[in-house]
Amino acid sequence: MPEDPQINVTSEPPPDRGQFSFALMLAAAAMVIVLGGLYFWPGRQSPSRGTAEPHFSFGPAERAYAPKIHVENVELSRAENFLHQEVTTLSGEIVNTGDRQLRAVQVTVEFSDQLNQVVLREPRSVSGPGSSPFSPGERRNFDVSFEHIPADWNMRPPAVFVTGINFN
Repeated sequence: MPEDPQINVTSEPPPDRGQFSFALMLAAAAMVIVLGGLYFWPGRQSPSRGTAEPHFSFGPAERAYAPKIHVENVELSRAENFLHQEVTTLSGEIVNTGDRQLRAVQVTVEFSDQLNQVVLREPRSVSGPGSSPFSPGERRNFDVSFEHIPADWNMRPPAVFVTGINFN
C-alpha cells in the first residue's frame, strides 16, 4: 500500500507589523506638521483680507466731526494686475473742512446691486498713521483697490462715507 503523502507545514511566526505601524504613524504625524506649518506660515494672507485695518474711533466726538470731512471727485477705473486679475480702483479726494488736525481717516465703501441693496461693504483707510497729519482745509487724494466685486454690482459709483477718525 502506498504511503499517504505527508505534508509538513512549518509554522512560521507572523511577520512583525510593529515597525510598519510605527512608520505609518510617523509619516502621518510628519504630514500633519507640514500641513500645519503651511497653514500658519508667516506672511500668509487671510482669505478675507490681505492686511489688517488699523483701529479707528467713531465715538460722539468723531461722529460730530465727520460731516466736516467731505469725499469728492470719486471715480472708478478697472485695470488688470500682474496676475491677470481685474482690479477696480476707487479714486477721489477727501477734504478736511473742519478746524482740527487729523491723524487718520477711514471711509466705508458700499457697492449696490440693481435693487439698491448693498452687495459689498468694506471699510478702508484713506489717510493713515503712516501719512502726515491731515490739516484743517487740506485736500488729499486717495486710491483704494478692490480685487473681488460681486457680479451683481450695478456698475454705478459706490457710496462712500466717513466711518472712522483719529484726531492728532
